[in-house]
Amino acid sequence: MSDYTEPVVDLALAREHGLTDAEYARIVEILGRTPSFPELGIFSVMWSEHCSYKSSKKYLKTLPTQGACVLHGPGENAGVVDIGGGLAAVFKIESHNHPSFIAPVQGAATGVGGILRDVFTMGARPVANLDSLRLGPLDQPLHQYLLAGVVEGVGSYGNAVGVATVGGETQFHACYAGNILVNAFNLGIIETDKIFLARASGVGNPVMYVGSKTGRDGIHGASLLASAEFDAESEAKLPTVQVGDPFTEKCLIEACLELMATDAVVGIQDMGAAGLTCSSFEMASLSGTGIALDLDAVPQRETGMIPYELLLSESQERMLLVAQAGREEEVAEIFRRWDLDVAVVGRVTDDGRMRIQWKGETVVDIPVDPVAKSSPELDRPVARPADLGERQKLDLASVAPEEDFEAALCELLGSPNLGSKAWIYRQYDQLVQGDTVIRPGGDAALIRVRGRDGEPTAKGLAMSVDCNPRWCWLDPHVGAMAAVAEAARNVACTGARPLALTNCLNFGSPERPEIMWEFAEATRGISEAAVALETPVVSGNVSFYNETSGRAIYPTPTIAVVGLLESWEHHAVSHFSQPGLSIVLLGESREELGGSEWLAQRRGLEAGLPPVVDLAHEKRLHGLLAAGVARGLIRSAHDVSDGGLAVAFAECAFTGPARVGATVRLPGTIRPDALLFGESTGRVVATTSDAKALIELARESGVPAECIGETGGERLSVGPIEGEPWLDVEVVSLYERWRDAIPRRLGES
Repeated sequence: MSDYTEPVVDLALAREHGLTDAEYARIVEILGRTPSFPELGIFSVMWSEHCSYKSSKKYLKTLPTQGACVLHGPGENAGVVDIGGGLAAVFKIESHNHPSFIAPVQGAATGVGGILRDVFTMGARPVANLDSLRLGPLDQPLHQYLLAGVVEGVGSYGNAVGVATVGGETQFHACYAGNILVNAFNLGIIETDKIFLARASGVGNPVMYVGSKTGRDGIHGASLLASAEFDAESEAKLPTVQVGDPFTEKCLIEACLELMATDAVVGIQDMGAAGLTCSSFEMASLSGTGIALDLDAVPQRETGMIPYELLLSESQERMLLVAQAGREEEVAEIFRRWDLDVAVVGRVTDDGRMRIQWKGETVVDIPVDPVAKSSPELDRPVARPADLGERQKLDLASVAPEEDFEAALCELLGSPNLGSKAWIYRQYDQLVQGDTVIRPGGDAALIRVRGRDGEPTAKGLAMSVDCNPRWCWLDPHVGAMAAVAEAARNVACTGARPLALTNCLNFGSPERPEIMWEFAEATRGISEAAVALETPVVSGNVSFYNETSGRAIYPTPTIAVVGLLESWEHHAVSHFSQPGLSIVLLGESREELGGSEWLAQRRGLEAGLPPVVDLAHEKRLHGLLAAGVARGLIRSAHDVSDGGLAVAFAECAFTGPARVGATVRLPGTIRPDALLFGESTGRVVATTSDAKALIELARESGVPAECIGETGGERLSVGPIEGEPWLDVEVVSLYERWRDAIPRRLGES
């Protein structure tokens, strides 16, 4: 017996743990008694928004998760899609928002570490990272500090582990001033017959703890940090931010993959959010079994830790696995050789209960399913925001037309949102493992795939992460559709066929009906787009409570799409590769300025409806791009998105190894500023040496196409078919403006 004395558990303490009165009453009903202190902690984390998805389950069930290539969808640590040749891609995106605001370096670093574990837990070797970052205005010292810290965290962890960060996105907006977003994506490669799942099966099999020792860092990171909004006391939550060690993670990756090459392991799970609690309950729940745990066997780096702390700690670089009975020493030898802690901490049982002992006492005895599989599901009220109609009002006739197109283009290119992100991605190792084909800075990243023998195959995987939060704020249904469409279009611009997507749904408090309405509308948009584009949702994450003192972020459903190229050597780049090529515009320009960067920056308005999204056209465009690249017709393809055609032309001209100008003449009767800076969806600027053949292929594909110019020279000249050009400027001057967008605001240019 120990001299440990638990706090008195009552309704007041349950409320402090984020549980509602009804939830506490339900806990007492399930147990038939008052919970112990560690039991209360278990319910609080497992029923938290971050772990249970209790407010979002209703809507997540409506997402399409099946497809010809899908091997494992949501419910596992990461999604798995078949890419042929006995290989599969494993990928997922997750958030680490609140920790990154409080401690930007460690918050971002442990976000990367967590998503890596989600992927290699499946048996895959992690090969590529993407990051999606959103911060407040860069002229604020706080967000200069946060940007520097987050980038350091992402880079230092990925670089040290040896996983290339090959792409991403970064945006700045006042809505993130009190709540930044740090979303991390990882992709790994696995053989299809060697996929591991989070299962605790086989009564009597040992439950083993491997990795780092357990400390007090990260306690209640899931329930009280990630599942509550920020307020004036948020900085006091620093102790709930985990501390990561990428070198230990690298050893853990190699040890786990070595173990998985044997048949000694039955199931394995990352100790991520809610640590030992979540991993043990989820494994048991998925298998219909129970687990008996002995907390005295848990490796500890701090003295005097009590059951509550051992169960809720979110210390990093830890895994829980179930091994074959009798092979404990074989497993232990592998992890000891990698200088990692390893211990048998329990056994699989057949009673469906979690029984946990500490110092000879039973401190937890609760049924598994009500905590995990059958956790609460809420049907929260929804209400359309009262001011949505006002947001969507925009009379273009009342918006003053642009008078200085060159100044407008320079201002857009020089803004942190549209300017170069090289200051960020140059701090990331983009080439480690030697398989990066297209590095950061283009529409999508592209890597080559290694096969069973570790040798490169012909296959390539393209990936992109996208979202336009302003569009989602103006119309979350259309904005979310557009996010899926753009991520898929970016992947298709390489010539790849989009396969599937993962999402990170960042929203404000679900306790507010207007936030739940935004969430419902966004998931409806994602679902419609995923069905139409045949890109099922195979994994994801929901991050609620992204707000401070009642001010929510714009709805930000971040979408990452992965696509397959059968031959990575036959791909298109996003920049003009040489002079003398014809420029062909694929898709149609409409008079759409609602929600555009031009309208926000040049007229100070965030208003109107987002551009129309034609999903059938997008699907036809994917087919055209794949065929055009495969046949060698398309030399480059660049998605037209933020900033419109003018920004797209400039990016094509100066983002390659050499600056290549262009002369462009645009047909159309819409107002020139809408033609140049409108953000109509479904458009791609392509170059070809045979415009006639490409246009004919486009016609056969049902995609509008028109030759609009030619590459060459040192200037970018854009104008109407007849008359003086609207723009005629040296490419180098545009490049310099774009290049210095972030350094200039950090005082480094």
